[in-house]
Amino acid sequence: MNRGSGSNERHRLYRDKDRALLAGVCAGLADWLGFNRTALRIIVALLALPFTAVMVIGYLALWILIPKRPRSLYRDDEEAAFWSEVRRSPRDSVGQLNGRFRQLDERLQRMESWLTSSEYRIDRELRD
Repeated sequence: MNRGSGSNERHRLYRDKDRALLAGVCAGLADWLGFNRTALRIIVALLALPFTAVMVIGYLALWILIPKRPRSLYRDDEEAAFWSEVRRSPRDSVGQLNGRFRQLDERLQRMESWLTSSEYRIDRELRD
């Protein structure tokens, strides 16, 4: 998988066969929408009672139309959790990333100030 199209593929709707009860449609929809899988399955089961034919036909159509999730979509569980969080609340995820970059920038500034300080030069001269 090339890296250019990888991020677009992570936002697509896939059937999740690893967490499937039948075909992975509910698991894939829950992951894509950011819902709880169990709650979505309960809602689908409750809706299937009055609308059995519509739900069965709809489920079968989604089973056929939605592609199966590729195994190499995520490198590890941490990356899968990150993208799941991005789909659930993109604004919070961006805020967390901004905070992380801010912390890294502050750390880099402290390192630069230490390296350019006279105390560092004295320590280096004493060591040599």
